[in-house]
Amino acid sequence: MTSTDYTAQSFTTIIVSAPTPSGVTTVLLNRPTQLNSFNHAVTRDLQLAFNLLSEDERVRCIILTGAGRAFCAGADLSTGTLESDKPVLEHRDEGGQVVLSIHRCKKPVIAAINGPAVGIGITMTLPCTIRLTHKQAKIAFPFVQRGIVPEAVSSWFLPRLIGHSRALHILTTGEVLPGGHRLLDGLFSEVLEGPEEVVRRANEIAEVIATKTSAVSNYLTKAMLWHQKETPEETHLLDSRIMAELYQGADKKEGIQSFMEKRPPKFTGSVEKDLPSNVPWWNEVDTRFRKQSKL
Repeated sequence: MTSTDYTAQSFTTIIVSAPTPSGVTTVLLNRPTQLNSFNHAVTRDLQLAFNLLSEDERVRCIILTGAGRAFCAGADLSTGTLESDKPVLEHRDEGGQVVLSIHRCKKPVIAAINGPAVGIGITMTLPCTIRLTHKQAKIAFPFVQRGIVPEAVSSWFLPRLIGHSRALHILTTGEVLPGGHRLLDGLFSEVLEGPEEVVRRANEIAEVIATKTSAVSNYLTKAMLWHQKETPEETHLLDSRIMAELYQGADKKEGIQSFMEKRPPKFTGSVEKDLPSNVPWWNEVDTRFRKQSKL
């Protein structure tokens, strides 16, 4: 079993809790005096954390939240303006690198947006499985007001989550909106009354995921939604292939047996060992820059 001592990691901007007995881990953005703003160190820490958590078989669900009154106030501009120190073709958006780490994580991730989430502060949550916030949390995608474009893969995720019409409105104006605004309908699965309720509710949901659901089923469900086939017929063939192999799995047997016996399930399936043989059915793209050798 792969496991990690998170206190031994060299994190400087986040705190990663040890998994609870049920398998819930919290990743806490921990720069409260800077409103958890995003910089190079946050990029490094979040990428490392989600890569480690993805492989830690003790972990069944992850909560991402912020220390203090903010979730993440966006890019840290205190050290100067945003710019790249690499040639154009070598540049990789740091927010996008974090988003892809979360997107590829094998565990469900709940974003508990307890306060302002601006720019990368909100776009980093788009690949999360579940997003929670409260009615007055300040949410903004301000890129056009800064003379840039939507980053962190948000032009791909956002319209798929809330539709092109609302996404274009939000991205074209760059306005700050309260968490309960109608333009954000569909972005958050729950909008709570106040910030103190957000993390509490995230823990309740995480506990359900950790104790009552199959890790293999959750991984496959996420993959089927984000890596869809082009037609209903192709999707039917994919569903059928996956179901046929899962019928023989230990988690399916436990799911049925625990239901019939009216007891909580004890799923033992592993994403590392028990996935159907056709995974991945999608094309995995290597985003690293590679210099072409000269002949």
